[in-house]
Amino acid sequence: MIRQSFNDGWTFRPRVSMFEQMAGGGTGVPVTLPHDAVLAGERSVDSSGGSHTAYFRSGSWEYEKAFEVPSAWATKRVTLEFEGVYRDAMVFINGAFAGQWAYGYSTFHIAADPYLRYGQTNTVRVEAQSYKDSRWYSGAGIHRPVHLLVGELLHITPTGLRVTTPEIDDEIGVAAVATEVVNEGTGTRSVNVRLEIRDGDGVVVATDHGRVSVLAGERATVRQRAYIHRPARWSPDTPHLYTATVRLMDEHGQIDEAGTVFGLRSISLDPVRGLRINGTAVKLRGACVHSDNGVLGAATFDRAEERRVRLLKDAGFNAIRSAHNPMSRAMLEACDRLGMLVMDETFDIWSVSKTADDYSRRFPQWWERDIDALVAKNFNHPSVIFYSIGNEIPEVGTPHGARWARLLAERVRAQDPTRLVTNAINGMSAVQDLIPAVMAQANSHDPEEGLAETAGFNSLLGQFSDMMTAVIGLPEVGERTIEDASVLDVVGLNYGDCRYLIDKEAFPNRVVVGTETFPTAIDRYWKLVTEHGHIIGDFTWTGWDYLGETGIGRPIYPGEGDDLAAPFPWLTANTGDIDITGGRRPISYYRQIVFGLRSTPYLVVRRPEHQAHPVEPHAWTWTDSIPSWTWDIPTGTTVTAEAYADADEVEFLVNGIVAARVPVGREKAFVATSDLRYEPGTIEAVAYRDGTSTGRVRLRTAAAPAHIRIAADHEVDADNQDLAFIGIEVVDEHGTVNPVHDRAVTVEVEGPAVLQGLGSAQPSTEESFLAPTCTTYEGRALAVIRPTGAEGTVNVTIRAEGLQPASLALLPRAPDTTDASAPDHPAPVAP
Repeated sequence: MIRQSFNDGWTFRPRVSMFEQMAGGGTGVPVTLPHDAVLAGERSVDSSGGSHTAYFRSGSWEYEKAFEVPSAWATKRVTLEFEGVYRDAMVFINGAFAGQWAYGYSTFHIAADPYLRYGQTNTVRVEAQSYKDSRWYSGAGIHRPVHLLVGELLHITPTGLRVTTPEIDDEIGVAAVATEVVNEGTGTRSVNVRLEIRDGDGVVVATDHGRVSVLAGERATVRQRAYIHRPARWSPDTPHLYTATVRLMDEHGQIDEAGTVFGLRSISLDPVRGLRINGTAVKLRGACVHSDNGVLGAATFDRAEERRVRLLKDAGFNAIRSAHNPMSRAMLEACDRLGMLVMDETFDIWSVSKTADDYSRRFPQWWERDIDALVAKNFNHPSVIFYSIGNEIPEVGTPHGARWARLLAERVRAQDPTRLVTNAINGMSAVQDLIPAVMAQANSHDPEEGLAETAGFNSLLGQFSDMMTAVIGLPEVGERTIEDASVLDVVGLNYGDCRYLIDKEAFPNRVVVGTETFPTAIDRYWKLVTEHGHIIGDFTWTGWDYLGETGIGRPIYPGEGDDLAAPFPWLTANTGDIDITGGRRPISYYRQIVFGLRSTPYLVVRRPEHQAHPVEPHAWTWTDSIPSWTWDIPTGTTVTAEAYADADEVEFLVNGIVAARVPVGREKAFVATSDLRYEPGTIEAVAYRDGTSTGRVRLRTAAAPAHIRIAADHEVDADNQDLAFIGIEVVDEHGTVNPVHDRAVTVEVEGPAVLQGLGSAQPSTEESFLAPTCTTYEGRALAVIRPTGAEGTVNVTIRAEGLQPASLALLPRAPDTTDASAPDHPAPVAP
């Protein structure tokens, strides 16, 4: 089918009643999809979602678009494809109800033909809503792209092309291609089916041809096998891709065409050798990632998803877990291209709710269609190796919960037996009735040792993680989750590292993965992963900071209270190796050292204003250190420096003079700390192994801000689906970022582009991502520029009071007319 973008020309407004519409109220504003309906709304302390959704207001919205339908389409099939509408989407065409989809992350199709007016202007209207329905910021509206599909009555079903690679060796790779063809005409049709496979350079490497006869109103699956000589295998290190194209032909020429990208790779698993890709053992260096993308909110752009995957891989990760909903098509394609393994997750809830109006209300009627949509979206992507059927499901540990797990797992396997099935199990869910007794027992101990009475301003998260470990380690957890685990290929454990070796003894055939873990204990987790074959990896919470669940990873100082969630105007969770603008935080470099991927030490300094109340790593909270030797404090003030290194010792030097030499390495959790006297100039950390320097790093004191430095991440296309990410830094005359003298910066855009988003990594702020001005955080901010689709020079100017403005020119190129989201696997049609 011919696929075209359907993202232009929409209007958007809060949904109004029929009577308000009759009175002419509620005029819409123009928008280009994808779009986040929530992001433009106000935040307030009394918002319905509270800290979970970053104090944004929920609501109900509608989108509308007028489009021309040629008379010639009367003999065609016209379908609308929505990659994701959050949530409870209702679709109307020319005022008539055309279809719906309940889940906010599933791709779905709407048959438009019965409602179209041929040769006239038609309208499509989409309603969506959100209200106390998520435990994190979900955004809302048509947050993923929309496409219009037009095809003949005989055609390949939307995204109805599936490729498996059942046999691969050094000589031959088998591509087994299944193509679903439907005949919606009135007579039997016999057509030729031609298959062509090209490698990454576009060279044809295999072909096949056949024929299929399809009765009127019937669907048929055409199966073909093509043999690729000396195949290039897909892996995280060598992400080689192929393209399969299927064409339907008759005596008059081509009738229809579909194509997909795929990779040749094999997956194997056992508790001795662990996970193997193409026969090579792979340990998963995993990152959990929510669906929002910082200053863009929940709007999903191909370029933004690719940037996230690239930055995560650069930081040392080789796997992503989508938390806790199906991953976008764009991110899957980026994972394919860049070599990132994927655990794609279905739901955060099944039939038992976690919030007032979450998906549990829809799950019993919709779960099968959502599973079908998940598998259809993922089927051809070589990056996907796991399906996760849930996250911390409350029903786990009960017979009915185990039954649900079995139903979901088998629904997945029935459609895709080539991948592994897991479930992110938190053992606390299985023994909720025992938690009060564990807490009471802990409180009966010496108050200085008890879980709930530990003294100290930063004890909250330590108590929480200790309590979680105590509960998950109970024998009852292992007993109650036997059936839940038995339906899985790999048992996912959230914060369940205490069970890794316990369960190895009790269940020697079990393979486990840390589906969600505390970032601060990665040195201990990674030692377990590397030393035991049945533990195949670790997924930290989180790889990328996110909106909502405000402040769960923040440092807590005296007088700030001890609630797990931070109050308004907190915006982000403040946990993640990478902040919401794409900047790497100190723990990211620490993790890379633990993984053995970085030989150079990394140097940071704890915030001196809190020197009397140091923050130690607990649960989701790292120390409050930053890579800076620039502080507004008197010379001679004591500060604490941290150096991360895989070495024997670290030597600290201040202005070239040795100030301390401290043991480091695995026995010290790869962290060396030292109290030093602050003197403006330089601080260095030099790592030593066996007395020989293995690397050094230096920080320099920044002078007063002198100018703004900006840089775009790439050249953009003249395409309103492209984005340019522009890093903004406040630097001194030598180019050193000044992190203590933040400035309000204003972005001006001239030419065929708009400012799509602007913000910093500041975790607590009332500034809007949609405003043209923001305040830098630690000297940095990020602007995202979106072309409007016209060619011409785009000039971007950044201004800040007291500094010379900085400018750059973007020269949008003519866009590639090929639809990047070419069909690749079937998705269900909405009822």
